[in-house]
Amino acid sequence: MTDKKTKKKSITGLIEIMRTLRDAEHGCPWDVQQSFATIAPYTIEEAYEVADAITREDWTELRDELGDLLLQVVFHAQMADEEGYFTFEDVVDSICEKMTRRHPHVFKAEPTRQAVTPESVKETWEDIKDQERYAKHSKDSSILDGIPLALPALSRAVKLQTRAARVGFDWPSTAQVIDKLNEEMLELAAELVEDENSVRVLEEFGDLLFVYANLARHLKVDPEAALSAANEKFISRFNYIERKLSKQGQKLEESSLEQMDALWDAAKTEEKKI
Repeated sequence: MTDKKTKKKSITGLIEIMRTLRDAEHGCPWDVQQSFATIAPYTIEEAYEVADAITREDWTELRDELGDLLLQVVFHAQMADEEGYFTFEDVVDSICEKMTRRHPHVFKAEPTRQAVTPESVKETWEDIKDQERYAKHSKDSSILDGIPLALPALSRAVKLQTRAARVGFDWPSTAQVIDKLNEEMLELAAELVEDENSVRVLEEFGDLLFVYANLARHLKVDPEAALSAANEKFISRFNYIERKLSKQGQKLEESSLEQMDALWDAAKTEEKKI
């Protein structure tokens, strides 16, 4: 018997699979029942799983997760096609046109590569996005329109601040952001001393986080990435505490805060040796 290689599937094959799954008569009952709203949470989840695979540098997993994310695109496009909104081909045409439009230094009639830097490319990209936004919306629209509500709050805060900064609404220096941070900290402390009103505490704490996001932007730090790294560091150090206490025959709940603090410091010392 001749050993034949399995033929690679194309995007056309995936589109046809989704079309079959969505067939009202012969398709899958679950797939047929779905809508844009019910699928959206899965789309967000798949995007996070892609990011997680990249963080773990698991390239086999990344391949699979990218497939899952692509499926989400095809799923939404199929539902849109059924409603007469647009087709998958329209999605491809739209992104191709956008990418060529936003990279004039590469795709214009006479590409210019002199003095093109990643920073200047990003600035051009944002300028073109601004032009597109102004062309798309009415005179009553805001420059803050279009920033997704579903973004993590810290990321959304940075995007809001970045948009405002593009028209000059920004602190000129990082030192001024730190001053504002201290001011917000004092306001939160004053609220806690006064009557610990939960609504006011929530508001003041939100203001504090918003300024932290602004500080991250000034420092050119991704606050989500920074907090994620801090989370992983906390897990690593706490796991160290758990292991050490277990070796001593102690349970966490039976240990004192002083013991755990000492082991936490020991974990920090071990990290410096690596």
